[in-house]
Amino acid sequence: MANKIIIVGGVAGGANVAAQIRRNDKKSDITLFDKGEHVAFSTCGMPYYIGGVVENRDHLLVSSDKIADKFGINLQTNTEVTSIDPENQKITYQDSSGEHQTFYDKLILSPGASAKKPEFEGMNDKRTFTLHDIPDMDAIEHYIKTKKPQTCAIVGAGFIGLEMVENLHARGIDCTIIDRNKQVMKLVDEDQASMIEEHLKAKNVHLLLENGLKSFSNNGATLNLTDGESVQADMTIMAVGIKPNTKVAEDSGLAIGETGAIKVNDYMQTSDPDIYALGDAVQTNDLLTGAPRHVALAGPAHRQAFILVNHLQGGNAPYAGIQGTAIFKVFDLSAGATGLNKAELNHLGINYKEVDHQTLSHAGYYPGAEKISLKVLFDAENGRMYGAQAVGREGIDKRLAIMATAMKANMTVFDLPELELGYAPPYSSPKDPINVLGYKAESMLES
Repeated sequence: MANKIIIVGGVAGGANVAAQIRRNDKKSDITLFDKGEHVAFSTCGMPYYIGGVVENRDHLLVSSDKIADKFGINLQTNTEVTSIDPENQKITYQDSSGEHQTFYDKLILSPGASAKKPEFEGMNDKRTFTLHDIPDMDAIEHYIKTKKPQTCAIVGAGFIGLEMVENLHARGIDCTIIDRNKQVMKLVDEDQASMIEEHLKAKNVHLLLENGLKSFSNNGATLNLTDGESVQADMTIMAVGIKPNTKVAEDSGLAIGETGAIKVNDYMQTSDPDIYALGDAVQTNDLLTGAPRHVALAGPAHRQAFILVNHLQGGNAPYAGIQGTAIFKVFDLSAGATGLNKAELNHLGINYKEVDHQTLSHAGYYPGAEKISLKVLFDAENGRMYGAQAVGREGIDKRLAIMATAMKANMTVFDLPELELGYAPPYSSPKDPINVLGYKAESMLES
């Protein structure tokens, strides 16, 4: 049966949903509204365009016209959905010609999230930027080309902050990172973060932790900090996190979860069964504990798109939950984590043990071996793995992938020594670091 399906928002969530619906449904009327000009683009690639690693801006974009033509979608860009009337199944939207209304059979919300940009006294918007979409990226690139800044203050030491420091450094800009926490990158535990901090300092990045921004002065070129000190910067990047875009959903009466994101069930349905939601705007449950989580990552958004469309077309495959596997690069170092870290486990009151292992990425006699650090957090009774972390210059991505897969398969630390992983001197050791990590964890439970 043909439906009128309206999708609000594109990128990894909405654009993916539109494409998947059309593959098996040639008859339904699909309209995708996006308040921006670009429906599909690589958010994760933007820092690398600014750093010159990605040389062509167009390589980050997917043509809206091509999407519309390929999948037979009525694509409305620069159009903002302003309200939902669930009772009458209609939406109100605003475009250049004014305000309009249209009806739907099924509504899919993929409004994403917005970069937080707190207001501070003295802030100059002409030299203070966020990085969350293509206009943000273009504004930063334009400022660097025209104003040729020599210094930059980065407020926040998460994904965007650390990726931007590397890429601004590549443009010859001296960077200072300011973060109110006692460590960079809260994704990992403090001991793992210390290795990232040492690497940043070795790259001549100024690191000011347990400090915060209080105000600006000098036309926005001076950042006054909470400890009374100040930082001079030609430009500032605000990388203090994101906020899910939930206003339209909340105003329409849809349930909002305790994380502040839209609450959905295992099939990505909101509290209204004819309205689905996915991506950076939704709250899902943790894969391991079932606790509510808001995790904004591209991989889970793609999986949620499959679950949503499968259910919309009569399937019943549930979303298993969020694992939160993430990895990032900062200069020559890679770092990643999967599952829960110590802070999250402590908050949940879970009894756990931890074990770490520092070793080389491959056989020490083979040239190029680099130091790596692996860590696993596991149940103090049965060895079930709650989280794993990895930091180093080489082989971090594959070790993180192994741990994420093992956790997804409900393996315990007792299974890690049993894993038969590929070995040759350029890649590993006969007893892979993952195996050794398992042996160490196993001995802790058996003693």
